[in-house]
Amino acid sequence: MKYEHLSGVPDFCATEYLPRRSDYALCIPIINEGDRIKRELDRAQRAGIDKIVDVIICDGGSTDGSTADDLLSAAGVNTLLVKIGAGKQGAQLRMGLWWALQRGYRGVITIDGNDKDSIESIPLFIEKLREGYDFIQGSRFLKGGEAVNTPPIRYGAVRLLHAPLISLTAGQWFTDTTNAFRAYSRRYLEHPEVQPFRDVFQAYELLAYLSVRASQLGMKACEVPVRRVYPPKGKTPTKISFFKGNSDLLRTLFKNLFGAYRP
Repeated sequence: MKYEHLSGVPDFCATEYLPRRSDYALCIPIINEGDRIKRELDRAQRAGIDKIVDVIICDGGSTDGSTADDLLSAAGVNTLLVKIGAGKQGAQLRMGLWWALQRGYRGVITIDGNDKDSIESIPLFIEKLREGYDFIQGSRFLKGGEAVNTPPIRYGAVRLLHAPLISLTAGQWFTDTTNAFRAYSRRYLEHPEVQPFRDVFQAYELLAYLSVRASQLGMKACEVPVRRVYPPKGKTPTKISFFKGNSDLLRTLFKNLFGAYRP
């Protein structure tokens, strides 16, 4: 089914393989992740993750065959959303979050689709959502977490720049703020002072904004330990280019610090 002209949500098509079966949705934004998303979904099935959350693929327009209906339905995916409107990661997330709220989920977990994260850790996020937390950030740097083969420049950027800036903006200390493995309560996403469905959130802006807004509003936020593994050699799986991508990211962090994304 095609969804068009929704306020603050890109046009998209939805293919439902299964009805809603869980209280929680797992949204995975991808674009041309190839074998990486296949491995991640296989790990999720082996861990029984598709039995405790509804897996929603939020595709940005993949052309590599990784989103074929037979592959996804066999891998335990509940729904495929394909963005046909403008925008990048932020637009994909808005699409997924809107779908999750319309379907009535109590909370939404997000994770990258490049097979770097411990998708087996999903129960930790569900536990915190059930305890009443509104924003839960996955962290490889907490006790019980693991940072494997993290490139030194990325380690330094997260620990010395990104985490301090996000923590300053939020008014609460977070340790692994570039990590998209996190969860949001329905109460947080529907709060009138949050309003995530706005076209200003095209790329990385929405992740940065949702990292801080819960704490700013006095809502409950915490971290849980997760594992993040980079390949021991070869190209690092990322959609952020070294120069333009990182300069845009830094600009977003400072705009966020000064309240540019508040409604």
